[in-house]
Amino acid sequence: MIHQPPAGARDLLPLEVVRKAWINDRLQQVFGGWGYQRIVTSTIEWLETLMAGGAIDPSTVIQLQDNSAGHLGLRPELTASIARAAVTRMAEMTYPQRLCYRANVFRNPPVGHHGKQLEFYQAGVELLFCGGVLADAEILLLVADCLEQLGIPHWHLILGEARLTRSLLNPFPSSLKHQVRHCLAKLDYVTLETLTYPSPELKKRAKLLFDLRGNPTQVLQQVVDLELDEPGQKSVENLKNLVELVENSRSASLPLTLDLSLIQTFDYYTGIVFKAIGKTDNQLHILGQGGRYDKLLGVYHPQQKSAPGIGFSFNLEDLYTCLLPTSILPETPPLIDWLVIAKTPQAQSIAFSYAQQLRQSPENLRVALELKERSPEEIRNYAVQSSIKNLAWISEKGEPQLETLKN
Repeated sequence: MIHQPPAGARDLLPLEVVRKAWINDRLQQVFGGWGYQRIVTSTIEWLETLMAGGAIDPSTVIQLQDNSAGHLGLRPELTASIARAAVTRMAEMTYPQRLCYRANVFRNPPVGHHGKQLEFYQAGVELLFCGGVLADAEILLLVADCLEQLGIPHWHLILGEARLTRSLLNPFPSSLKHQVRHCLAKLDYVTLETLTYPSPELKKRAKLLFDLRGNPTQVLQQVVDLELDEPGQKSVENLKNLVELVENSRSASLPLTLDLSLIQTFDYYTGIVFKAIGKTDNQLHILGQGGRYDKLLGVYHPQQKSAPGIGFSFNLEDLYTCLLPTSILPETPPLIDWLVIAKTPQAQSIAFSYAQQLRQSPENLRVALELKERSPEEIRNYAVQSSIKNLAWISEKGEPQLETLKN
């Protein structure tokens, strides 16, 4: 067992690390360009913090050994931790707060899925203490900018609205509402059709809700004809304004699908919710997801004072999968520019000094020292195999003999 990582864990080898760092670096560059500042929160949190006021299923959290002061767990996502930090340790900062992150998260797999991945890598943003259509538009346009800057070949956004979906479900009795919601979330039309409805009208409404996806203008036109409460009507108006604002802010049309059956895994969303979907080898990948959560910050505020927030996270593994077939990612880890070789034991300290001089040059060279007692032929063979083009042979007099290899 000591020869393998635990079930659900994995190692990242140098080339994969370099490629994923490339993705992460570009995302952080885009985030910074939009005014977001990086925050780092603790990997370990109090279990109560991670529950986000009951919005996160405790079974998804990997719990640690009990602590005398309370239960601890590994974060399954970043939003809760950032919300906690924002309303406690950053309370005196100016608003809005634009925060970004790159981090690993941990989740228990569903029951019966032993061996499934436990550790995931994410990069994302949180826009806190700012509500309204303008903030929603910023987040959607930022998602699009990130995907375009990365060069993701085929992607589109699926947009929903949690408050509007709840409004559309209001006519259903409580026991039936949960079942219909579950069918919508799982896209389970067969079960949806076989549920027991109190009236033919409710069954018709459930089937209509299942099909409320497609062109935003057409879907919203269908919704207008349905009976909605006041929050639902306001959500429809906000969606119309949001879609118009986003479309008018781009030179190219945004690949956007409105799907009012979209329900996110974490149940703290109060407004728009969305997923970024990519496609490679006829497989769909969830590249990222997020939404608006206007009640979550109140869970962590000392006086339970609510404030608006919206954010999203990218799934690094899925971005990586979609970029692999392209020629965008680095082909190799960073190569060694120079190999410095001490010709004799007396020249070893001089070789260290010369290697350090090379590293301090303006070119930011990568320089390694020959550590084994190999013949010149063996050293040259090693350099060729490692794609090292430049050799510096150092004598005890400190005179470097420079050599360029033709690989």
